[in-house]
Amino acid sequence: MTYEKLGAQPLDYMPCQYGRSKLVFRGPVRDMTGRYAAFLGGTETYGKFLRQPYPALVERRLGTPCVNLGWPNSGVDVLLNDPEIMLAASRACVTVLQVPGAQNLSNRFYKVHPRRNDRFVEASPILRAMYNEVDFTEFHFTRHMLGYLAYVCPERFEVVRDELQDAWVARMKLLLARIDGPAILLWMARRAPEDRVAAPHDTANPAFITRAMLNAIKDHAAGFVDATASAAALEAGSAGMVHSELEAIAASELPGPVAHDEAAKALEPMLRTYLDA
Repeated sequence: MTYEKLGAQPLDYMPCQYGRSKLVFRGPVRDMTGRYAAFLGGTETYGKFLRQPYPALVERRLGTPCVNLGWPNSGVDVLLNDPEIMLAASRACVTVLQVPGAQNLSNRFYKVHPRRNDRFVEASPILRAMYNEVDFTEFHFTRHMLGYLAYVCPERFEVVRDELQDAWVARMKLLLARIDGPAILLWMARRAPEDRVAAPHDTANPAFITRAMLNAIKDHAAGFVDATASAAALEAGSAGMVHSELEAIAASELPGPVAHDEAAKALEPMLRTYLDA
């Protein structure tokens, strides 16, 4: 079905670039010579299918330029490896870092694409030996690969998951250390942070993140904001999002306008302490 048949037009994300970064961010482009807030994250921060993602809502509420540095499906690696992102975050009055999942990062079991972190590149000899019955050439995305490994053998998968969780904690500490200014962690998900992962095959964002992992990095951040979607946000779902019929499933897996509004409201008090100073 086309957008015309749906009575809507495809969104103009006003793509832009900053400095020498190879990444194309959501615009409009923002001036970073003055005071501003930086927003780092994945598809949710980018605001796929949304007219106004939460960084734009924060800007409207606070009146301070908000630079959207969200990158679809990003993990920790793309943030760490892009000097322009690190520079923008370090020069900001405050940085909001959406908590990423642990599946989209290179580790001792597999490598991901340096920019498109959801892309599976190759399995290490260790993982191939652990799952010698699996043909890893069939996988192109981490989510598909991990879901299949969990299905083949949940017990062996726990070893993989533990490695991802340990690598995530170490990489997040490094990321926060490289941001010179204050960084606020944002939990934006359908579920609240849990004490443990409910099921080995659960790869819903942010995948495999537990309360203990968040506690391990909280002291390295300036603050933590829990924007777990409310019952109203969950019920609203993708209502108000702009997408074609073919994109309906993808849109349904992302937070909708109500969830983004809740995130902006949750962030406002803490952001004011830095932007009004």
